[in-house]
Amino acid sequence: MKYCLTLLLVCFMWHANATIPEVKFSLYKHESQKDGPTILVIGGIQGDEPGGFNAASLLVTDYTINKGNLWVVPNLNFISIIRRSRGIHGDMNRKFAKIKRSDPEYEAVEKIKSIILEQQVDIVLNLHDGSGFYRKKYIDKLHNPHRWGQSIIIDQSRLNNSQYGELESMASSVIARVNSQLTSNEDYLEMKNTRTSSGDEEMEKSLTYFAVKNNRPAFGIEASKSYPTHKRTLVHLTVVESFMHEMGIEFNRGFTLSNKAVKDRIDNNVRLTLYDERIYFDMSRARSRLGFVPMQKDVPLEYSASNPLVAVINRKGYYHVRYGNRKITRLQPEYFDFDDSLDHVSVDIDGKENKYKLGTIIKVNNSFLVKPMDGYRINIIGFKQKGITNESGIRVKKSQIANRFSIDKKAQIYRVEVYHKDRFCGMLLVDFSGNASA
Repeated sequence: MKYCLTLLLVCFMWHANATIPEVKFSLYKHESQKDGPTILVIGGIQGDEPGGFNAASLLVTDYTINKGNLWVVPNLNFISIIRRSRGIHGDMNRKFAKIKRSDPEYEAVEKIKSIILEQQVDIVLNLHDGSGFYRKKYIDKLHNPHRWGQSIIIDQSRLNNSQYGELESMASSVIARVNSQLTSNEDYLEMKNTRTSSGDEEMEKSLTYFAVKNNRPAFGIEASKSYPTHKRTLVHLTVVESFMHEMGIEFNRGFTLSNKAVKDRIDNNVRLTLYDERIYFDMSRARSRLGFVPMQKDVPLEYSASNPLVAVINRKGYYHVRYGNRKITRLQPEYFDFDDSLDHVSVDIDGKENKYKLGTIIKVNNSFLVKPMDGYRINIIGFKQKGITNESGIRVKKSQIANRFSIDKKAQIYRVEVYHKDRFCGMLLVDFSGNASA
């Protein structure tokens, strides 16, 4: 499988007195070796709809494509996602008919337009979370024709001169497939045709109608806001998979398509590495503040994350880690010169010695001992022995490390830092929970 990542940079303002950092609006391309159609999936055009952007993120991290192609933009309006706002500069999904150059979202809107119009794109799926449950006839306040949730939106019935131009027929087929998998009548989907060209002035400004006007089949997918985030995400993934089946796109998924498995992936797929992976954090269980994190002097922070919804923002002396709508933690930096002379450290874990790459998390059942190295110093954060400045060669148990220095709320994971003289080399994490991977 060929995997390609394109990063598009969008600037935003955190608040009136803050600096303006860069946040990545990203296009990920899962492209197979077997020819087939291409679906473009877009999440996060409205930042208060986490079902859509979490589903798009999981398509990036947990799906492989074996035939055809899947392009994903999981974080189109990233700053609004982080701020838990529908749109801090207004509703981005109402800027596709006309947008001023002075609009802060001009560059992002024009760039996503160009992606939609790429010749390879066959259909566009725009993922949303909608209110209540769309039903063709009025049932109650939550179930009626004015609601949007649990629906597939089309702007018109068909699109001429397009292989996938029978929009109504395709949506009906997808809905039938999805509804056949549901166990509750509450969950079922219906199709909503907005007949946009007949005078729906709001929908004329939308992303999907821009695509349709330019002969690109496009569908809006609406999961109900009445559901928790993981269930909305499950709805979106089920619908996207149905479109892939409909078009003959073959794929593998790295988890079971169930509420429990989807929630687990959303909650636990948050890992952060700094400085070419010399520092590693599992952010899914991080404390609200991590103190004295080694960072490089006079050099911009370099980081990578396991999830495209993670952003690290420098604000008021701290680096704030955000994951979608969630505040994960803030890193309090301690600045050092760095040293890259060491890549691995020998550690005795429960009586068995092995070499571990810096930036690794290792499982410890009872105790560990970092083997001494000439010229290098070990600092186990939270461990202290009187008169000792180099903590290599000392066997350490969890009970000897102060709980408040753990990186996780359950006080199971601790930092082991390596220094060459006064220069920082990297760190290991030791995990006493029994769940960390070696």
